[in-house]
Amino acid sequence: MSSPATREFRSARDFLLDHREDQALAHREFRWPRPDHFNWALDHFDVAAAEHPDRLALWIVEEDGTETKQTYAELAQRSGQVANWLHAQGVRRGDRILIMLGNQVELWEATLAAMRLGAVIVPATTLLSTADLADRIERGGVAHVIASAADTPKFEGLGGHWTRIAVGIMEGWLDYTDAQHAGLDFAPDGPTSADDPLLLYFTSGTTSQPKLVLHTHLSYPVGHLSTMFWVGIRPGDVHLNISSPGWAKHAYSSIFAPWNAQATVLVVNQSKFNAAYLLSQIARCGVDTFCAPPTVWRMLIQADLGAWNVPIREVVAAGEPLNPEVIEQVRRAWGLTVRDGFGQTETTLQIGNGPGQEIRPGSMGRPMPGFTIALEDPVTGEVGDQGEICLDMADDPVGLMAGYRDNDERTKQVMRDGRYHTGDVAHRDAGGYITYIGRGDDVFKASDYRISPFELESVLIEHEAVAEAAVVPSPDPVRLAVPKAYVALVEGRAPDPETARDILRYARQNLSPFKRVRRLEFAELPKTVSGKIRRVQLRAAEERRSADSGSRNEHEYWEEDFPGLKDETE
Repeated sequence: MSSPATREFRSARDFLLDHREDQALAHREFRWPRPDHFNWALDHFDVAAAEHPDRLALWIVEEDGTETKQTYAELAQRSGQVANWLHAQGVRRGDRILIMLGNQVELWEATLAAMRLGAVIVPATTLLSTADLADRIERGGVAHVIASAADTPKFEGLGGHWTRIAVGIMEGWLDYTDAQHAGLDFAPDGPTSADDPLLLYFTSGTTSQPKLVLHTHLSYPVGHLSTMFWVGIRPGDVHLNISSPGWAKHAYSSIFAPWNAQATVLVVNQSKFNAAYLLSQIARCGVDTFCAPPTVWRMLIQADLGAWNVPIREVVAAGEPLNPEVIEQVRRAWGLTVRDGFGQTETTLQIGNGPGQEIRPGSMGRPMPGFTIALEDPVTGEVGDQGEICLDMADDPVGLMAGYRDNDERTKQVMRDGRYHTGDVAHRDAGGYITYIGRGDDVFKASDYRISPFELESVLIEHEAVAEAAVVPSPDPVRLAVPKAYVALVEGRAPDPETARDILRYARQNLSPFKRVRRLEFAELPKTVSGKIRRVQLRAAEERRSADSGSRNEHEYWEEDFPGLKDETE
């Protein structure tokens, strides 16, 4: 028999499923479920397993063609067994478990097992260094670690008293496979408060030291009803998400959103991205809904998308804003519109283009059900058509973090004056559609005009030679600063003067005079371990240079290098 918490959660979920193509109505009438006690593994996943025991919950396709499949019933039973074994190893309610595993079945087993126990999960990508792990163990208050045997050397020399559990045999570490000898029937030691901590996320650190984001048993499992609605996942769908474990996007779209809908999570593992292989698996596995970051979409459109007869119904992108050129190429090839969305590690999906909605070019959509968005002027605090994206906390949105675990002052700062401040700037049109401008600290002034790097990057990415671009201010004695683009080229294009001239010419033809890219440098773009471009690093590099000195980096070109450029574009 389902619990009152289950019924309340399911009622809210079913409302969104029933109104999945009427975003205005869903936003107007949706109300967050707010049970006092809730444990998603027990109150939702186990119920889903009892309802549809043979439905696939997890489907992992490896590069060599081998597959792992787990039904809801199998995963429910196995995660209960792992929970019993972890409890025998000393894991208790409130303990923090750092989980550093790839896209392998043990990741999902351990996540559900920790949730059952009321332990707090500290997700970690396998790309972390020893120094990164030392920081997470210390600041995260980690008591237990689960890692693949191949990654255990990264933990050598790290102090502290924490349980070592390896997936695979490693001397000095407990063997995760011993969990198969534990009892199958799991019984919790008591109820889980909906406000109990569930996840401690370290942010990707695009502009500063990674922050510790605390989420509860309510804010992420229940909060991701908004993400489920945005993607358009239906019960029984096969959902493919391209994301690395350890980051919030993986929980968004490889755990909570699809399993909220009782769909199948599909994973296609690749050591090196291969568009043709991924597209072949999409077709073979019958993918219904597909989510990928802009970087993957930009690589996909370099393949012949039209050559693949894909069964996909919904396609979305998240992580960073998606360039209009990418959206148009996918539409031409598949007849599908890649729908943009906006969320953060601190929140679930806040803004998006829902299924079946009018898409306005360049806009990332309208507020998701459960969220009220205010655009606040950073100087006056007034709400208008342009400003910092803020969540109105008068509505007490469920899909919002409890706070920054290690910094009360930072928490107070971002949640001041009754609003949660995202740090991102946007514009809202008369129809309520919100268009992303950029991070507040990425927007800059050139000749007294405010420049949105994303707007310029969206034009540059349309050039056939440009794979990725990042625009930052470059010091200039006359204009204070001018837009400079760091550009990563597509394969086969040379970082030479001819290519630079061609790109600068294209920018002049497609940007207003005050927005023109005046300088360009071909380079590999610095990124966080989660794949986001670190513009802060590029800005710092520019600030260290004196424009008066005339110094140049290798493969750097300025407009002045091409005297005839003006005549060619006017």
